[in-house]
Amino acid sequence: MGRVLEGKVAVVTGAGRGIGRAHAIKLAEQGAKVVVNDLGSSLDGADAATGPADDVVEEIRQAGGEAIANTNSVATAEGGEAIIKSAIDAFGGLDILVNNAGNYRPRMIFNMTAEDFDAVVKVHLYGHFNCISAASKAFRAQRGGRIINTASEAWLGEAAVSNYGAAKAGIVGLTRVVARDLGKYGVTCNCICPRASTRMTDALSFGESVDRSALDSELAALKPDAISPLVIFLASQQAANVNGHVFLAYGGTISLFSAPQPERTIFKEGGWSVDELMEAAPKSLTADVVNPAPGQPAKVKA
Repeated sequence: MGRVLEGKVAVVTGAGRGIGRAHAIKLAEQGAKVVVNDLGSSLDGADAATGPADDVVEEIRQAGGEAIANTNSVATAEGGEAIIKSAIDAFGGLDILVNNAGNYRPRMIFNMTAEDFDAVVKVHLYGHFNCISAASKAFRAQRGGRIINTASEAWLGEAAVSNYGAAKAGIVGLTRVVARDLGKYGVTCNCICPRASTRMTDALSFGESVDRSALDSELAALKPDAISPLVIFLASQQAANVNGHVFLAYGGTISLFSAPQPERTIFKEGGWSVDELMEAAPKSLTADVVNPAPGQPAKVKA
C-alpha cells in the first residue's frame, strides 16, 4: 500500500516517551512530517526538560524522516497555539493532531487536593481543548483534518484517580462534540483508550494482594507501538467516515465502543411520586444492578 500519510503534517503531544513516542515514529514511517511535542516533565508534571522531544526527533531523522521538537505546555491556551503554529511555521500546514500529553497524580477522593485535581484536568482535558481549538481554525479553513484524542478506560470508573478519570471522561465527551462541530468541514475527531506498558503503568500501585511480578509480565507484553497502527488508520483517508467514535487498543486487540444508550426505562403518566418510585424502581429500573464498590466492614486496629 505504500506510505499512507506521505506529505502530511502531524502534531503529537506528549511524544517524548511511551505511547506518544511510538505514535510520532510510526507517523514519520508512514510519510508524515512530525512535530514532537513534549514538556519533558516527570510523571506528575514537574521538572520540564527538552531531552525527550529532542531524542525522538533525532531518532526520526536518523531513520530518514522529518521532525522538529516543541516543548510548549498543552495546559495553556498560549501553549496550544504555539504548538500548532510551530507545525505551520516549520512545514507549511497541519493535517493531523494527536493529543496524547498527560500527567498522573493518583489519590483516593478523600485525599485528593484541589491542586492535584486541577493539575491533571488542565493537562489532559484542557490540553486536548487548547490544541484542538488552535488546530480547528486551520482545519476549518482548509476543509479537512484528523484529530485523534487519548482517553482511558478510567473514564468507565477506576479507584483513586478522580482527577484522571474525570478528565478522560471529559475527553470522550469533547471528542463526540468536536466531531459534530467540525464534521461538515471534512474533519474527523476520534478517541482511543490504550493499554500499554509505560511510565504510568510502572508507577501504579495495586496493593499487597496483587502479584506485581505477574502483573509486570503481563504489562510487558503490551507494547506502546501496538497502539500506533490504529492512529495511522484514523489519520488516513481510509477512515474518512469514522467520526466521533471511541476505540480500545492493546496488543493485537482493537475494539469499538458502543455509544451510550438508555438500558432500562420506566414511565408513568403524570410523573412519579416518591412512594411510587420507591416501590417500582427496585423491581424494574434497578433490579439486578450491581454495586461496583460495596461497603466493607471497618478494619479493627490491633
